[in-house]
Amino acid sequence: MKIAVIGTGYVGLVSGTCFAESGNTVICVDIDDEKVNKMNSGIVPIYEPRLNLLFDRNTDQGRLKFTTSLKEGVMDAEIIFLALPTPPGADGSADLSFVLQVAEDLSKIITDYKIIVDKSTVPVGTTELVEKALLKNLDHSLFDVVSNPEFLREGVAVDDFMKPERVVIGTSSEKATKIMTKLYEPFVRQGNPVIIMDERSAEMTKYAANAFLATKISFMNEIANLCEKVGANVDFVRKGIGSDSRIGKRFLFPGIGYGGSCFPKDVKALAKTATDNNYEFSILKSVMAVNEKQKLILANRIKDKFKGSVQNKKIAIWGLAFKPNTDDIREAPSLYTIESLLSAGAELTVFDPEATDNVKEIFEDKIKYSTDQYSVLKEADLLVICTEWSVFRSPDFNKMKSLMSSPTIYDGRNLYDPNQMIELGFEYESIGRP
Repeated sequence: MKIAVIGTGYVGLVSGTCFAESGNTVICVDIDDEKVNKMNSGIVPIYEPRLNLLFDRNTDQGRLKFTTSLKEGVMDAEIIFLALPTPPGADGSADLSFVLQVAEDLSKIITDYKIIVDKSTVPVGTTELVEKALLKNLDHSLFDVVSNPEFLREGVAVDDFMKPERVVIGTSSEKATKIMTKLYEPFVRQGNPVIIMDERSAEMTKYAANAFLATKISFMNEIANLCEKVGANVDFVRKGIGSDSRIGKRFLFPGIGYGGSCFPKDVKALAKTATDNNYEFSILKSVMAVNEKQKLILANRIKDKFKGSVQNKKIAIWGLAFKPNTDDIREAPSLYTIESLLSAGAELTVFDPEATDNVKEIFEDKIKYSTDQYSVLKEADLLVICTEWSVFRSPDFNKMKSLMSSPTIYDGRNLYDPNQMIELGFEYESIGRP
C-alpha cells in the first residue's frame, strides 16, 4: 500500500520504517527542514536498536522517503497516519493542537478517499474532533478516521512493531476495517489478534494499558519501601508474586520511578479525563504521587548519608536515559537526581552509552560528562546507578574500587547482589533489600 506518516518522532519514524519493511511505499512528513535533510542523507535522528538496519535498507530500495511538503506526502497515500506530538498541558491534559491543525490542513488537500489514522496517544473523543476538523472542507465520503494506538516499548520497538502481541483498530467503518486489517496481515501471521472495536474504546485501551503498567511499577516501589521497614527482601517478594499467572513477572522490578514519553504523560491525561467527566480516579493520583516521591529516593538518602550536606562531594552517575537501549531522557529519574544533588552543592560527573548529548542540552557545563563508565569514577565519593544498561551489570569491581575515593554505590536499579558487594568491600545501598 501507499502510506503517509505525518510526524517523524519516535512513533512516526519506527512505524514508517517498519511499514516500509513489509513492502509498503512510505513517505514520512515533518516540518523540521534540518531533520528531513538528515534523514534523506541517511542519518537516523533517534537511537533504537535495529532501526538503522531497516532504515538503510528501505531508503536504499526506495520504499521509505521523507519530505517537508504535506501535499507531496499525502497526495498518493491510501492511508495517512498522524504520529504527532501530544504534549501535556499544565493541567495534565493532552495538547491536541498539532493533531487538529494537520487534520484541518489535510481537509484542504484531500481529493479522493483516504483513511486518516490517529497513531498518536490521544484522549477519548479525539477521533470525533479530527473528523470535525476534516469536515470543514471535505465531504464525509472522502475519508474515515481510525484510532490505531501504538504499544511500542522503547529499546525493543522494532520487534514490537514487526511482531505485535495485538493490533487494536478502532473504527465503525466496514471499508476502513477491511483496509486496515489487510495492512496489518503481514505482522500477525503467527496468530496474534487484530482486535476491532469502536473508536472511543480504542483510545481508552491505550491509556488503560499504560496506566495499569505504571500502577504496577508504583505498587512494587511501595512494596520495596515497606520491605526495608520490616526487614523483608523485595527480590524474594517479586519472585513469589510474579510466579502467579494472574499477576505476571513483568513490571515488578522496583527502582527510582518510571519516566519516558508515555507513562507520565498518559497517566496524567487519563486522570484529567476522569476529572473532566466528574470521576474521582483515586488510584491514578496515588500512582503519580508515589512516582514523584520515588524519583528522589536516592538523592534524599545520599543527603542523609552526608548529614544533609553534599557540598563539594564528588558523585558519579551511571545511566541517564529513562530506560536502557534508548537515548530518551524525557521525565528520566536521573534528571531529578541530578537536579537535587546539584542544587545541594554536589560535583557531578555522568556517563550514559547513548543519552549524554541530550543531557548536555539541559545542564550544559553545570555537570561534567565522561566518555566511558570507568573514568567517571575517578576520585568519586559515591556512585549512583540510575539506568540498568547491560554494560553496568558485570563491571570490573576491583578497577572501580581503585578509582573511587570511597567504594560506595547507591543502586537505583538493584543490579548487584548485596552480599557479594559486602564481600567485595563496597558500601552498597539498593531498593527494598536488606
